[in-house]
Amino acid sequence: MGQSDTLTRADLAELLHAQIGLPRSQCASIVEEMIGHMCTALADGQNVKISGFGTFVLRDKAERIGRNPKSGVEVPIAPRRVLTFRASQTLRDRIVREG
Repeated sequence: MGQSDTLTRADLAELLHAQIGLPRSQCASIVEEMIGHMCTALADGQNVKISGFGTFVLRDKAERIGRNPKSGVEVPIAPRRVLTFRASQTLRDRIVREG
């Protein structure tokens, strides 16, 4: 990984290059393509499941009444679609064991 504690697209491409040996530009294209396919699937309303990692799930939330914490005024919160991530048991076990 790079300097920070964040795994980036460039880091993924570099790891792919190191393990498979394809040119760096091709590895970067593969990473971009995979992320693009995931984004397209989610935008089309599909869930994305990566075995051993987790599932990105789209949920529709109904309209509800919220309250402004400062003024106490009730306001309607519009219905919306939210994206959640549920880690697989394998990933959870690995995080607990290594964390």
